[in-house]
Amino acid sequence: MTLRRLSSSSAAVAALLTGLAGLAAPYAAAAEHPTATADSKAAAHRAAAAPATLDTLSRFFARDGKVSLTAAAPRIQGDAVPVYTLSPEFVAGRAGASVAKLEYLASTAVSSDGQKASLWTVPQGTTWKVVNIATGDDEARYAAAGASRLPGGTVFQEPQINAWYVQKGATVLPLDEDAVRAVGAKGTTLGAYQKRVQRAYGDKLPGSAYAKSGKAGGYGQSPEEARAQAAATATGGHGALTATSVTAGAGALAALGLGTVALRRRRGGNRA
Repeated sequence: MTLRRLSSSSAAVAALLTGLAGLAAPYAAAAEHPTATADSKAAAHRAAAAPATLDTLSRFFARDGKVSLTAAAPRIQGDAVPVYTLSPEFVAGRAGASVAKLEYLASTAVSSDGQKASLWTVPQGTTWKVVNIATGDDEARYAAAGASRLPGGTVFQEPQINAWYVQKGATVLPLDEDAVRAVGAKGTTLGAYQKRVQRAYGDKLPGSAYAKSGKAGGYGQSPEEARAQAAATATGGHGALTATSVTAGAGALAALGLGTVALRRRRGGNRA
């Protein structure tokens, strides 16, 4: 799987963050439960295609000198797609819990030289705001792959191992190599998958001793660790945040005065 990285140049990243800071209020202010309605998708698309966002995208695509700032000419490709992640309630075995919960809507941006980036948008007040820019187009690609393999299913990520699946009814199918390693090439049943994630993360849910201990991994992360990871990312270091830790680190981002931050992608998330 291709890694999704940021430039190692602290100057380039600092300049980029200056533009990003104006795009949205802190992610902590976002609604806890975004919805993937036609209206919300249209609003997310408008936020992604706004002039200020496109201006920041130009700097994002130009950060490593692959294309000049004036030649980047970013555009938004396709519709916003919902991005779901493994639900703590499902892990805990709560009756009727869905396998995943909606985290954000993602729009794909493309530069004139073919670079791609994913814009993460969440509701804030009555509007949708861009809160993150990440390299590549994983969200759109896996959404398309899931729709093709299991039409009408829910495409979701298990961020702890960076695995992508599609679920419909009692069937869970893998969409990438990490998911194949977790459930096999032919997939598994929803019941078997629930047992697997409960074994892996059941003692690491919010409120658990593991989470309260401040250890990274599972669903727990201390404010100090979130702050250190956010700072490392902002300075071009080797810290990395996953979709789950974006939420966990929202307070840290606010403390740093960043309304949003461009996160690198990595092959594996925090493993339990």
